[in-house]
Amino acid sequence: MTITNALAGIAVEDIGEAIDFYERLFGRMPDARPINDVAEWKTSGGGWIQVFTDADRAGASALTLVVDDIAEELGRLSLHGIVPVAKAIGDFFKTAKFRDPDGNQIVLSQPQHGTY
Repeated sequence: MTITNALAGIAVEDIGEAIDFYERLFGRMPDARPINDVAEWKTSGGGWIQVFTDADRAGASALTLVVDDIAEELGRLSLHGIVPVAKAIGDFFKTAKFRDPDGNQIVLSQPQHGTY
């Protein structure tokens, strides 16, 4: 199998509330709104993160985002009222775990030097 791209999906109950949160998380408006109940952000690596209305599955999604500088991102996010529920430093990664308004898990992860 050759994978050329990936789309991560995050189920939410209220798309308006979710868009507000994810705009603050990503620092920008969605790159696409293909239909009313969907918002999409393109990553610099070419993948997409899709936030969509699905009340039955809202809060059960998980997303890990690899970032270059977790300390910089934590500072930026705190200015927008987004604070981690947990942080950890391991042998290979520094991580910070967040929850969106529905309870979906978002993890920021920064590889330790020379491990990724």
